[in-house]
Amino acid sequence: MNSVTIIGAGLGGLTLARVLHVHGIESEIYEAEPSAEARRQGGMLDIHAHDGQKALEAAGLIDAFRAIICEGGQASRVLDRDGRVLLDMPDDGTGGRPEVLRGDLRQILLRSLPSDTVKWGRKLAHVEPRGDGRHALTFTDGTTVTSNLLVGADGAWSKVRPLLSNAKPDYIGISFVETYLGDADARHPAAARAVGGGGLFVPAPGQALFAHREAGSVLHTYVALNRPLDWFSAIDFADAAAATDRIAAEFQGWAPELKALITDGEAAPTLRPLFALPDGHQWQRIAGVTLLGDAAHLMPPAGDGANLAMLDGAELGAALAAHPGDSEAALAIYEEGMFARSAAAATGAHAILGLCLGPDAPASLVEFFSGALGRQLDGTARS
Repeated sequence: MNSVTIIGAGLGGLTLARVLHVHGIESEIYEAEPSAEARRQGGMLDIHAHDGQKALEAAGLIDAFRAIICEGGQASRVLDRDGRVLLDMPDDGTGGRPEVLRGDLRQILLRSLPSDTVKWGRKLAHVEPRGDGRHALTFTDGTTVTSNLLVGADGAWSKVRPLLSNAKPDYIGISFVETYLGDADARHPAAARAVGGGGLFVPAPGQALFAHREAGSVLHTYVALNRPLDWFSAIDFADAAAATDRIAAEFQGWAPELKALITDGEAAPTLRPLFALPDGHQWQRIAGVTLLGDAAHLMPPAGDGANLAMLDGAELGAALAAHPGDSEAALAIYEEGMFARSAAAATGAHAILGLCLGPDAPASLVEFFSGALGRQLDGTARS
């Protein structure tokens, strides 16, 4: 098989390249960022047994993955806005969704590939079909390449997606504001106690706090607000103090240790608007190109995004390896499976967000977690 051209060096694109490498198939990844260290790579990820870990098994990296697991990270607790603990689920090691730092996981994948696989600083500007299943790619630095098989792993605003679909992400009415508290046990002990050893959920109608303890006593928080984009556009996030005050004002009356997750951060708050593709997003098969991860099925965050992207990469790599003389058959098989699982995941993601910010929060989330835990303990469900 000719080399596979991958746009985007996120977890999905890297997993695809690694699985292809395991099967002796060459690939090259073109990534817009100038280096692997160009920006902070997000926070904690829970890697599920049925998708993310399955992908790492296919990539031959499960032992390396186990070496970076954050012990205790599967612990979860739900508090109300007054700081009362409504549900506390310790990490007993049986949850099937161990937590790792996204950056650590990305480094494992990068180190598993030949050093010249990723072409850094190559931002895709334009793609032109050649009519024979190949595509001419032009990058912002003026360089060009021609792909034999093109995979768009380039996220929410994919430049590859328009080859297959006219769908564009829409704002879902909710934005996150990201904050960090460093050296939390010493400098922010009340907030650190509230978060506990793993993940924290503080859901309420139209707003919520989601936090997680990271290595080095770091508390990483997403402040969720159900507001239109214009509301956030009126906030000057370049003025860290003013932006913090404006966001914190929406949490008037919340427990001080919870509000501190917003007000006491050392870095400026970062706005993260949430967008999604239409649920069940699909396309007709077009020769020589496909998508994976957020480029294919962007959905609200509910713990599935990274896992699905990695499984997409592993399944696509396995399909291509199983059909060395017929990449179109491989793409058809891959897309059929990917369409089904991503549609189901999108439905679940919207439901989870509703439990967290809907009119019955926090009771709705507590009920969900309690039911899921009970099914897990009696063996009728899998995390």
